[in-house]
Amino acid sequence: METVNLIEKFHSIFGEEQTPHIFFAPGRINVIGEHTDYNGGHVFPASISFGTYALSTKRNDGKLRFYSVNFPDAGIIECDLSDLDYDKNHDWANYPKGMYRYIMKEGFSISSGANILYYGNIPNGAGLSSSASIEMATGVLIESLYNLEIDRIRLIQLGQKVENDYIGVNSGIMDQFAIGMGKKDHAILLDCQTLAYKYAPLKLENHDIIIINTNKRRELAGSKYNERRSECEQALADLKKELQIESLGELSPDEFEQSKHLIANEIDRKRAKHAVYENARTLQALERLKEGNLEAFGQLMNESHQSLQEDYEVTGLELDTIVHAAWKQDGVLGARMTGAGFGGCAIAIVLKDQVEAFKTRINTIYREKVGYDATFYVATIGDGAKKLDVEGVL
Repeated sequence: METVNLIEKFHSIFGEEQTPHIFFAPGRINVIGEHTDYNGGHVFPASISFGTYALSTKRNDGKLRFYSVNFPDAGIIECDLSDLDYDKNHDWANYPKGMYRYIMKEGFSISSGANILYYGNIPNGAGLSSSASIEMATGVLIESLYNLEIDRIRLIQLGQKVENDYIGVNSGIMDQFAIGMGKKDHAILLDCQTLAYKYAPLKLENHDIIIINTNKRRELAGSKYNERRSECEQALADLKKELQIESLGELSPDEFEQSKHLIANEIDRKRAKHAVYENARTLQALERLKEGNLEAFGQLMNESHQSLQEDYEVTGLELDTIVHAAWKQDGVLGARMTGAGFGGCAIAIVLKDQVEAFKTRINTIYREKVGYDATFYVATIGDGAKKLDVEGVL
C-alpha cells in the first residue's frame, strides 16, 4: 500500500484533516546467530525493507485510538493514558500500549493521547519480527510526537521490556536492536550480553538474499521457545557449579567440550552445545565477510541450520524441506532457517541470475512434500526505525 493511500486511509478512519506524521520501523532477518541472544552470545541481524508504517496525530484529550489496516475487523481499539494495563481483548494493540506505558514509567511526560494508524507489510507470523517492528515504530513515534529525547538503546530496551514483561514472551534483545539500529547495506554484529556492536558491510553484489516463508504460522508465546530457554538456563546452572561464567556465550567450543560432562541432562547438553557453537560461527561469519570469502560464509549458514535441526530441534518439516532443497540448487552459497523456528522463514543467498529458477524448483519440492506453496521475497537491507518525510511522499 502506497504511503499516500495510507494518509487517505488515516483521514477516513479518524475523520480529521490534519496531515499525520509518518514513521517506519523495518522487520529484520538474522543472517546467522540463532537462539544465541538470550544465551549471552552474538547475533548478526540486518533490518530489511519490509516493515511497519505508523501514522499519527496528537489528540486534545487522553485517549489513545489505534487502528490497523492489517486487522480491519478489529476496528478502532481505544484506551486511555490513565489505564494502560494489558487487555487480551485489545489483541495487537497491546504492543503500542506497552510502549506508551513503559515510556511514561521512565518518567517521560505524555500529556495527551493520539490517533495512530498502523500498516505492516511483513508477512504475518513469518518470524521476521513484526511485533518488535510495531514496538519500535511506536517508540520513534512517541519520541517525535511529544518532543522527547530518548536514548536509542534505552528505547530498544523498553521495546524488549514490552515483549518480556507486558506480552509475556521471554525473548532476547536482538529484534528490537536490529530494528532500532539498522543501517542500509549493513548487518550488525551484536554482543547480547554487553550490547557492544559493530556494523559489517553486507554487499553481496552478484547475489541476493532470498527470504522464503514456509507459510506455516508460528506463535512464539505458545511455542517451545520458553522451554528451550529454560533448558539452556539449566545447562548454565550445571556448568556454574565449577565454572566462573555468567552466560553460555562466554565459552569457546573447546572450553565447552572440556566441561560438558557437568551438564546432567543430555537434552540440556545438546541445547547448550548449539548456543556455544552457534556463537563461534557468528564471530567467524564476520571475519569471512570481511575477507570477502562468501563461500565460507555460506558454509557457516549451512552448519547453523544443521545445529538448529539436530541440537536445538526448532526447525521442523517445513523449514527442513526448504533448506535441504536449497542446499542442492545451483548458485546457492548457503541457506538456513531464520528467526525462532517452529515455522516462519528460511533465508538463502543465491546468485542473481539463478533466483527465478531457484524459486520455481524450491516451491515445486515444497508443494510436493508439504502440500501448499512457499512465498519468496528478495530482501533489501535498509535503515532502522525513523520518521519519514511527509513532504517526500505527497
